[in-house]
Amino acid sequence: MATFQRWTVSEPYVDIAGTLLEGPFFDEDKNEFRFVDIWEQKLYALDLAKGPGSLKTLDTTASIGVTVNIENVDDSNQEQIVVAAKEGFAFVNRNTGDLSYISKAWEIQNEPEKAARMRFNDGAVDSHGRFWAGSMNDPKVQTPVNEGVLFRLDPDMKLHRMVEQVTIPNGIGWNLANDTMYLTDSPTGKIYAFDFQAETGAISNRRVHYDLGEPKEPDGFAIDVEGCIWSAIYGGGKVIRISPEGKLIGEVSLPTRNITCPAFVGTELFITTAKDEANDDQFPDSVRYGGRLFKIDVGIKGQPKNKFRFQS
Repeated sequence: MATFQRWTVSEPYVDIAGTLLEGPFFDEDKNEFRFVDIWEQKLYALDLAKGPGSLKTLDTTASIGVTVNIENVDDSNQEQIVVAAKEGFAFVNRNTGDLSYISKAWEIQNEPEKAARMRFNDGAVDSHGRFWAGSMNDPKVQTPVNEGVLFRLDPDMKLHRMVEQVTIPNGIGWNLANDTMYLTDSPTGKIYAFDFQAETGAISNRRVHYDLGEPKEPDGFAIDVEGCIWSAIYGGGKVIRISPEGKLIGEVSLPTRNITCPAFVGTELFITTAKDEANDDQFPDSVRYGGRLFKIDVGIKGQPKNKFRFQS
């Protein structure tokens, strides 16, 4: 592995005044980049061939934490994507923003009282087309505590409860060998690893893969073709690169504090951020740049994203 690398981003790529930008996703088929504002219930899409001026904004009827593509769509569903929304998993029309639930998690779990105080956050699709996403306390309702749950939605639409007692489930992904799954629980400062069985979707043997070791929070992450995790550090103004062995080997510095999630577009890292209400000596322009979208070329490509294999 190469020596420690550093990159610096000084200006936003898309200068919008977002509140909680998250869920960056590169749709290679359409050469489109999309992301969400969880707090404001918005879905953004950008034509990468045309640049920032092509930004399209859609209002949705619920907060969305993450979006994924569908592998086996028919002609009538070409504009549908699947999302982890406020109450569970849903279809969203990428042209209109119309949202329709396909699996309301708390109704299925027979815990309807949780629907109001929980919301879904980050997620990812595994190699067999299963959609993993974590639910957490909705900060609009209450301060998050450890009643969060990591769910797995299978292509047959069966919902599985996979990890209990997490506070803010974030970055989810898999190593190059596809036998380890990573999961971030932000307030703990830790990224956990699990043994992963690709054929069944079973996980076991939870352990710490990386401990940030400072009073900041690892948020969403992306994984590159060398198996390194690029983790956004909320409150820390950076994205860090972590080796497959769990060692810190690189850092991207940004001009604002609240970094939420990176995603690869070729060798460029696109990075979402959240609003900040205070400048200080370390981040004198944090208020100005919080809630913007950034990008930087880091010279390595990301792992391809899997699609949800919906069985109609």
